Amino acid sequence: MSIDELFELWKKDSEIDRSELGEASIAIPQLHYKYYKIFAQERLKLRKLQAEYKVLYKDMWEYFQGNMSEEDLKGRGWEPNPLRILKSDLATYIDSDKDIIIHNMKIAYQKEKIDFLESVIKTINIRGFHIKNAIDWEKFKVGI
Repeated sequence: MSIDELFELWKKDSEIDRSELGEASIAIPQLHYKYYKIFAQERLKLRKLQAEYKVLYKDMWEYFQGNMSEEDLKGRGWEPNPLRILKSDLATYIDSDKDIIIHNMKIAYQKEKIDFLESVIKTINIRGFHIKNAIDWEKFKVGI
C-alpha cells in the first residue's frame, strides 16, 4: 500500500458525523484493528527491507574488497571491481553505490509509512476523548 493510499484511507476514516457521535464511538475498536493490522504488515515489510540491506551491504563490501566469487558476480549481474580500495575508504564507496542508495530510499519510504500509521493509531486511541468533547459541546449549546 502506498503512502498516498494510506492518506486517502485515513481521510475517509477520520471524518466523524456529528449527528452520529455514538456510532463513531462504537467504531473506534474496529478502526484501531484496521490500522494496527496495516501497521503490523508495513512494519514487517520494513524489517524485511532492513534485513535485505544487511545482505546487500555485505555483498557490496565483498565486491569492493575484490573477494566476491565469479558465480556471485554473475548472479548479481556485476562486473569485477577493477579498483583497489583502502578499508578506510570502503564505507564511502558502499554508501555512494546506486543499489545501496535505492535500497536506503525504500527503507526511508517504508519508515514514513510506519510513522504515519503510528500517528493514526495515536489519534484513534484518543478519538473517544474528541467524541466526548463534541457531545459535551452539543449539550452546552442546548443548555444542558
